[in-house]
Amino acid sequence: MSILLSADGSHTLLSEKYGVTYHSRYGAVTETTHVFIGAGLHWKAQYKLEISVLEIGFGTGLNTFMTMLEAEQQSYQVRYVTLETMPLTVAAAEALNYPEILEVPQRRDDFLRLHRCAWNEPQVYSPCFSFEKKQLSLLDFYAKNAFDLVYFDAFAPQAQPEMWEEAVFGGLFDALREGGGLVTYCAQGEFRRRLRRSGFMVEKLPGPPGKREMTRAIKQTSG
Repeated sequence: MSILLSADGSHTLLSEKYGVTYHSRYGAVTETTHVFIGAGLHWKAQYKLEISVLEIGFGTGLNTFMTMLEAEQQSYQVRYVTLETMPLTVAAAEALNYPEILEVPQRRDDFLRLHRCAWNEPQVYSPCFSFEKKQLSLLDFYAKNAFDLVYFDAFAPQAQPEMWEEAVFGGLFDALREGGGLVTYCAQGEFRRRLRRSGFMVEKLPGPPGKREMTRAIKQTSG
């Protein structure tokens, strides 16, 4: 696993298995801020402050860490569940520079706790943030009306096509509550058509640096 420096100074990793990076080379922190925090967490917080998040792809823990920090800063109450089949070693996580780039070096232990804590056991970090990581494939996960927001951060369709099949998005539609949404960096046309066929209303949003567009898909309220 090779550490790379993205354009905003934050680290990303190159997956040897898939040949792609975990984050945008144009800025790992910048991408998470734009796609998952801005278009996801902040969007949902306009409607409710108790938010259940399902993340597809724990990876480096950056999305989780930034969501925890934002929940504490904004006094959201976030329940966060993340799925991962290929967890990083703690040694790999220790080499990442996210607490320093985010100007919270005093929270390094909290960042590393995300990686060190037990799998499949809920963890409470604060009144604002609880967390559970499941060493489980999305293909083996099912929930019904349980989440307000999905961070879909799987590797790109060309690298991990099984994660982008229509049946996957049908399952995520079921997992969301009415009015919930899915956000992702991906903007491919066929991907969006699969979302629509699964029942979502699909929005095109401006993308982060290096991408013209991103996607938010909403489970519309009935009636």
